[in-house]
Amino acid sequence: MSDDLSGFSLMDLFRMEAEAHTAALSAGLVELEGSSASAATIEPLMRAAHSLKGAARIVGLDAAVRVAHAMEDVFVEAQKGKLVLTPAAVDVLLRGVDFLVHVAEVAEEELPAWQESHAGEVHALVVALDAVKHGRAESVEKDEPSATERGPAHEPEPTTEPAPEPQPAPVAEVERVPEPSPATPLAPPPSPASEPESGPAPVADRVVRVSAESLTRLLGLAGEALVQSHRLRPMVASLWRMRERQSRLIESLQVLEDRFATGIDGAGAVSTAAGRELLARARGRAADSMQAMAEAVEALEMFARDSEDLSSRLHHEVLASRMRPMADGLRGFPRLVRDLSRELGKEARFEVAGETTGVDRDILDRLEAPLNHLIRNAIDHGLESPEDRRRLGKPPAGTIRLEARHRAGMLQLVLSDDGHGIDLERLRARVVERGLAEPALARRLGESELLDFLFLPGFSTKDQVTSVSGRGVGLDVVHSMVQAVRGTVRIATRPGRGTRFILQLPITVSVIRALLVEIAGEPYAFPLSRIDRILRVAPGEVRDLEGKPHVMLDDQLVGLVEAIRVLDLEPTAETSGRRPGDAMPVVVASDRSHRFGVVVDRFLGERDLRVSPLDARLGKVPNLSSSSVLEDGWPVLIVDVEDLIRSVDNLLSGRRLGRLGAEGASISAAERPAHAVRRV
Repeated sequence: MSDDLSGFSLMDLFRMEAEAHTAALSAGLVELEGSSASAATIEPLMRAAHSLKGAARIVGLDAAVRVAHAMEDVFVEAQKGKLVLTPAAVDVLLRGVDFLVHVAEVAEEELPAWQESHAGEVHALVVALDAVKHGRAESVEKDEPSATERGPAHEPEPTTEPAPEPQPAPVAEVERVPEPSPATPLAPPPSPASEPESGPAPVADRVVRVSAESLTRLLGLAGEALVQSHRLRPMVASLWRMRERQSRLIESLQVLEDRFATGIDGAGAVSTAAGRELLARARGRAADSMQAMAEAVEALEMFARDSEDLSSRLHHEVLASRMRPMADGLRGFPRLVRDLSRELGKEARFEVAGETTGVDRDILDRLEAPLNHLIRNAIDHGLESPEDRRRLGKPPAGTIRLEARHRAGMLQLVLSDDGHGIDLERLRARVVERGLAEPALARRLGESELLDFLFLPGFSTKDQVTSVSGRGVGLDVVHSMVQAVRGTVRIATRPGRGTRFILQLPITVSVIRALLVEIAGEPYAFPLSRIDRILRVAPGEVRDLEGKPHVMLDDQLVGLVEAIRVLDLEPTAETSGRRPGDAMPVVVASDRSHRFGVVVDRFLGERDLRVSPLDARLGKVPNLSSSSVLEDGWPVLIVDVEDLIRSVDNLLSGRRLGRLGAEGASISAAERPAHAVRRV
């Protein structure tokens, strides 16, 4: 066994077991409610409750022992066929799961007092489970809050709990596969969907518990090694240039030898045999040197290729160890869909495609709140009631589907429902009603522009505020999270067919794929996930509208501005002296309501960059988010595209920029931003 659990107390082990078993119980009960129960499907739930009871007994949690024992009795009766687990019975069992989750969250030194103060609650829950055991679930009154009051997930959030003795560093969540032992009732139950095992359990993959801090440092070192390996490329290029110089040396020697051979010297005399021998010897040595240099270049180039491959594999291996399957972040959502749809008088089922898709733990931890809001919106806003769905020829139970996949180096999440979709005309009227657009302008807005209003803070299409929706907070939370990790989100809807939310997120936040450009003689990086496209614009394609340059792109006029003006940099000879016929390199980027083209000096290609935060003492640096280092050791600043778009909008809407590259178009010192950043 490769897990080292010696540094954990019994209470720590109980919390680990409670997290695994309660998640299995919650998922199994929700799945059980939507299908026919059998002895095989109930067996894993009974064993999970039994394992929890034994683990709670070891640490002296009498309250958890009583509840787990009562739940186990219910599962035993159901397994024997003497009890049918109705939705009401599942409600009571899920209350038991919630109680066990809550017990595991209590600090160890507070447990005695907590158990004493909650004795009444424990007694009431045991009585309710006993009623379920005897087939009287419908007579049990629910004392627990509804699903919407509890929140999206019913598994404990990570907490920091005091302990009388120093505890080891927090550990990263990795799958624990303890070996079954008769003396230790802490073995995890089988998956709820699995059949009872008739033979010995297969040998599990060996795993190692790694502290989160160590794993983060290791990932950082691997990212730096990946970037550092690219430094060999400039060395190879310099060696090839040296070889070219040697070739020219040999050619010169050859010319000199020819001249000696024909007798062309200062005195007009024919060159001596000694001179010819000396030149021949020099040419031979130069040829030998060139051959040795060629062999060294080939060896160094092979080393560079192997080093890059090794560093790349190391980086991806460490990145994979930091990844968690998407399923780890979705455990509470089947329960949320089940409870919320029942509360709203609807029927819904939750489907997931791509459960094994790897997601960086930082991204996965941030996904819970956005997905929670999207699922709530889908149930409340999107799905129709069972009666309306039957009338429309749809099955009474709606479907909420989450798809996760890796696409073009990004994590793509698609959450869709098969409800009635978004009423665009009602949304248009709501935009006008809220004073967000004039009626004439609102009538000209396209579908994507209208749907972008849903992400505004406080915007909602519902007239009444309920415990589920109506405050206009949910989609703002989604957009804020996506923006924080430098991703994108968009909406697609089909009337009567449903709505889709497409989230495009980076696979990891520590290394990004970026487009390198040159601005005022220095490199800058644009994250690829925030770029719409790049292109070269000929001067003849630029149109002046109200004194401001624009270009037609996809049947839409896009404003242009030079990057040096936005970043407040001094123009170089290359930018200020651009020839009239030269095409301009342009980076096109957009947010929810604006789309602009930023003119740069030239494109330098794509790179994988290790992201480093800017010094906190600088505060928020306008238009910049972080930094990195190129393979030649030169620092590069990473552009904050959202901030850059706001700056471009301010320039285009508030100032007359004039022609691109014109000398009179530069911004005066008085107009420059107060917090302009320059390299030192």
